[in-house]
Amino acid sequence: MSKRRIALACTALTLALAACDKDDSEAKRATLTQREKDSIFANSTIPGAKAVKKSMTVADSVAARQGRMVDTGQQNP
Repeated sequence: MSKRRIALACTALTLALAACDKDDSEAKRATLTQREKDSIFANSTIPGAKAVKKSMTVADSVAARQGRMVDTGQQNP
């Protein structure tokens, strides 16, 4: 094979592989849940992020308490 044919074949292969490449970062970013987005925001240095983190902590605490109450069969104290 001549060098020109090899170069042409390599170029065609490179173009074919580039055409098949997907940008998965956008697809992964679109599949984040609201909880994950809030968690990322809460750990940032943006003003108000501490309030988001605190509200998530409180929500987790309430959910855990409700789960314990359901498990033990208690009513609201």
